[in-house]
Amino acid sequence: MATVVFGGAGFVGLNIVETLLAAGEPVTLFDAGSLPERAVRDFAALPGTLSVIQGDVTEPDAVSQVLGSDVDCLVYGAAITAGTARDREDPERTLAVNLMGFMTALRAAKEAGVGRVINLSSAAAYGPASLVPETIVEDVIAPDPVSLYSITKFASERVGARMADLWGLDVVSVRLSAVFGKWERLTGVRDTPSPLYQIAMAALKGEPALLPRADTRDWLYASDVARAVRLLRDAPALSHPLYHISTGTVWSALDWGQALAARRPGFDCRLAEPGEKPTIDPFTPKERGALSIDRLVRDTGYAPAYGLARSVEDYDAWLSAG
Repeated sequence: MATVVFGGAGFVGLNIVETLLAAGEPVTLFDAGSLPERAVRDFAALPGTLSVIQGDVTEPDAVSQVLGSDVDCLVYGAAITAGTARDREDPERTLAVNLMGFMTALRAAKEAGVGRVINLSSAAAYGPASLVPETIVEDVIAPDPVSLYSITKFASERVGARMADLWGLDVVSVRLSAVFGKWERLTGVRDTPSPLYQIAMAALKGEPALLPRADTRDWLYASDVARAVRLLRDAPALSHPLYHISTGTVWSALDWGQALAARRPGFDCRLAEPGEKPTIDPFTPKERGALSIDRLVRDTGYAPAYGLARSVEDYDAWLSAG
C-alpha cells in the first residue's frame, strides 16, 4: 500500500515513515526540511522503498506532483507548532502551513483519487477545555482553542469533514495526546519540545532535569502513534471522522525521568526546590484530562505497546545507539 506523508521529516512523520518502511511498504516523504542523517542511514536498512521530496505544502504544483493515481493514503502531518512569540510575529506562516497547506493537499487528493486522508491533529484542539480531571471522550467536550496552533488544528478537522462531504473524500482526523520519543529534535517549527525530550537531552548533557511539577498525563510514545495511523489507514471502513490516539493510561514526566535516571547513573531528575529555577518547560500551565481511546480500540483493534517502563527502555536504547 503506497502512502505519502506530508511533513514526513518531522518528529511524528519520521516515526510513521519508519513503521511503514519496516513493514516493507513504499513511502513518499514530502517535507520542506531535509531528512536527518541518522534517518537516511537507518531507513536504508529497512525493507520498504522510500522516496524523499523536498518541497513546500503551500505550493499547489509541488503538492499535486507528489500524488499519483497509485497513492492509497495521504497522511498530513505538516505543521508549525507555534508558541506565543511566533503567533505574534508570524501568524501568516502558521495559518498557511497548518490549514491552507492541508486544503491544498485535500484538493490534490481529490484530483488523484487517493483512497484515504489521515489528518494529524492534536489534543491542543481542545484548548483550555481539556484542563479537566476526567477522561476526555470525542464529541463530548467542546473544543475551545486559543493559540494559532490549536485553532488551526481544530479548523483542519472541520475543513477535512466538510470537504469529505462535498467531494466524496475519505478523511479521518486524529487528535494526538502528549507525544514524545524517537526522532524528536529541534527543527525550528516546534517552539516547545516535549518535556520528556527535554529530560532526555539533559541526561545526554549530564545536566540535572528540574521540573516545576510532576506533570501527570497520558504521555504517548511516537511508535504507538505510527502503529495507530497504520491501523486507521488499513481499516476497511471507519465509523467516525475523528479519533483520539493515546495510551489509555497516565503517568508523570517526573516518574519517567527518574526511571531514565535509574538507567543513567549520575543523572538527576527531580522537582525543583524552592528558590531553584526549573530547567524543564511543561506543555501546559496545568495537567489536562487523558484522552479516551475506546473509539479507536473498537474500530481498529489498537492496543498501545509502550507504557512508562518500555518507553524508557526503548528511547534510552535508541538515544545510546545514535
